Amino acid sequence: MPDEIKYYAIVSFGRTAQDPSGIARRRMSDEGRVDEALRRDLTWAPDSAIVEWEYGDVGADLVEISEGEANALIERFRQEWGTQES
Repeated sequence: MPDEIKYYAIVSFGRTAQDPSGIARRRMSDEGRVDEALRRDLTWAPDSAIVEWEYGDVGADLVEISEGEANALIERFRQEWGTQES
């Protein structure tokens, strides 16, 4: 069974889901839940933003977005950050 993935735009003060400060994702697999955030080198790293948001312990809000929206934002970050896809 393929992993189920939910993507979230990280929306801090003055930002929108179309212009977020970052992206987080939650992967659900047979092994359990894995929460990650996109880093500036365009790799995914473990992160607690989703859990903190669920418990109200974070300053930013999260907005669920589609995989297509996440991919478009990742491409935009690639262009803004000058990171090449490897």
